[in-house]
Amino acid sequence: MFYSPYYGLGPGMIFLIPAIILAMYAQMKVRSTFNKYLNIQNARGYTGGQVARMILDRNGMHHVPVEHTGGYLSDHYDPKRKVLRLSSNVYNESSIASISVAAHEAGHAIQDHVGYIPLTLRSTIAPIASFGSQAVWLLVFAGFILRIGSLVDIGILFYLVAVIFQVVTLPVEFNASSRAIEQLQISGVIVSNEINSSKKVLNAAALTYVAAMAVSIAQLLRLMLLRNRRD
Repeated sequence: MFYSPYYGLGPGMIFLIPAIILAMYAQMKVRSTFNKYLNIQNARGYTGGQVARMILDRNGMHHVPVEHTGGYLSDHYDPKRKVLRLSSNVYNESSIASISVAAHEAGHAIQDHVGYIPLTLRSTIAPIASFGSQAVWLLVFAGFILRIGSLVDIGILFYLVAVIFQVVTLPVEFNASSRAIEQLQISGVIVSNEINSSKKVLNAAALTYVAAMAVSIAQLLRLMLLRNRRD
């Protein structure tokens, strides 16, 4: 007998619920920490945009533009287009949070510049991971309804790539944060008593990636358990 993946809570929820709670906590933590240090100005008075430009230039990336983008905490480095984009709160503000996030994204640009392998791997599997995370439930649901186990297996395999993407993301993000702190110190952007504050901002952001990985792994375990209950 096949079981619908939506029937009841299922045994896999014992893994998924704690992961979801962690993800919710991580989102609250990053927002509260970012907002806290967004109201604390850095001693040197640099804006996030200035810091990003400074770090890129001192690492030989004069060709990488720093652009303003909309949204809240939408900051990112685009390795395909070789452009660093910062939100208004980061680009225009001179807070501890602003320069920390800007330096982190510049850290990703440095990774790309030096050929950091985990970043290259993440960029390579990103399209498959994106498709897998979107198509998984369609394939699994169709497999259960039509009683075609191979469809469920294909969905799980696609989702496995999405999980691998989340796992690879962790070293990429932690390394970018390490580079950010190093660059802020070397360039003299932050003074000694601001380092811990900057680390708190980056650590809070890193927790969201840990939570995302936990949710992905828990969801994969749930899918595998549901698949095994089909007979």
